[in-house]
Amino acid sequence: MQAQQSTVDPAEIAKFEAMAAEWWDVNGKFKPLHMLNPCRLDYITTQIAGEFDRDLSTSKPFAGLRILDIGCGGGLLCEPMARLGADVVGADAAERNIPVARVHAEQSGLTIDYRHTTAEDMAAAKEQFDIVLNMEVVEHVANPLSYLTACRELLKPGGLHICSTINRNPKSFAMAIVGAEYVMRWLPKGTHEWSKFITPDELFDLMRQAGLNPVDRKGFVFNPVTWSWKISDRDLSVNYVTASLKPS
Repeated sequence: MQAQQSTVDPAEIAKFEAMAAEWWDVNGKFKPLHMLNPCRLDYITTQIAGEFDRDLSTSKPFAGLRILDIGCGGGLLCEPMARLGADVVGADAAERNIPVARVHAEQSGLTIDYRHTTAEDMAAAKEQFDIVLNMEVVEHVANPLSYLTACRELLKPGGLHICSTINRNPKSFAMAIVGAEYVMRWLPKGTHEWSKFITPDELFDLMRQAGLNPVDRKGFVFNPVTWSWKISDRDLSVNYVTASLKPS
């Protein structure tokens, strides 16, 4: 079967290839993601538990669920999903990320199916998942609508799609680019392009065009005093996350 046209942006992939070895260094180039990860996991697990009627107080609440983390990087989300009992596939278009993720999972005693592939190729192969995690990826692809359409095709009917990205406004430029890349130096300069950021309304519109039904959106807000992140119902001005469903 012929693969769909790829939405991978080679220049974006090259940025993450260069940083691959540092995925699990909590003080390295991915420090912002390590700091954000507890907040991301709180949102993800709450959404999954609510949609699939799972009890998070049990030892393996996601047993029987098949989860895809597209743009998995070094496995920062795949590993906790596997610990919660899910059957996890981690996919990334940056080839150098995959061996890093595999080695860390093996060291952690976890079985995770890591693949160097794209959403489009997996959709063309008729792969199906209960949940697709699409975190901090859509702002890096060449064609967001085509990419989100592939993500929808990867879901089973009634499946859950969780997508986070960065809003596009003066505040996000000041914080996500000037602050994170130039002042704090959390990320290498040029990691993000402000013009590729997507507003929440734009993302919801793209999701609807892709055949998904948006059901929720929240903000991820950084507090420089407590040096921590929290979920906000109202402040989506910089980082935010969404949930949508594939119609049954």
